[in-house]
Amino acid sequence: MSRLHLEISNQYKLLADPIEAAKQLYRTLEASGAFPIAPGELSVVFVTDATIGQIHGDFMDDPSATDVITFPANSEMESAGEIIVSVDHARSRAEELGEPFSRELSLYLVHGWLHLAGYDDRNETDRAGMRIAEQQALKILDKTSICSLFNILTCHL
Repeated sequence: MSRLHLEISNQYKLLADPIEAAKQLYRTLEASGAFPIAPGELSVVFVTDATIGQIHGDFMDDPSATDVITFPANSEMESAGEIIVSVDHARSRAEELGEPFSRELSLYLVHGWLHLAGYDDRNETDRAGMRIAEQQALKILDKTSICSLFNILTCHL
């Protein structure tokens, strides 16, 4: 039985329903046991650059848009944490890199999860560890074709 309750909100109007794909992605990461996070409710929100920029400004004194913001677990509130993902950022970055949008969006979801699992990216050494963990997590997801679900579910973009 899962130790997580997933609460997923799609506030990005052009994104076709990503909720089932996100649930499968997180259930796969949880089941792998490779990157454990605290039990409780995990809240995931898909937003625009404008929205994530406002949150970034309100909580981190930097109003610029970013890819992912992760708020840590709070055991007193039975929260496993909160992950906020900018779909705009994933779209533009995927275009820059020539990568599928689905892969970039999956990477952002993984990145948020890894922050909750204790990974950081504030300095060069931590960033290198985060990049290795991201690739390991994506390999776990690739075995189940989870990332490709976002291709089907993002047909409105």
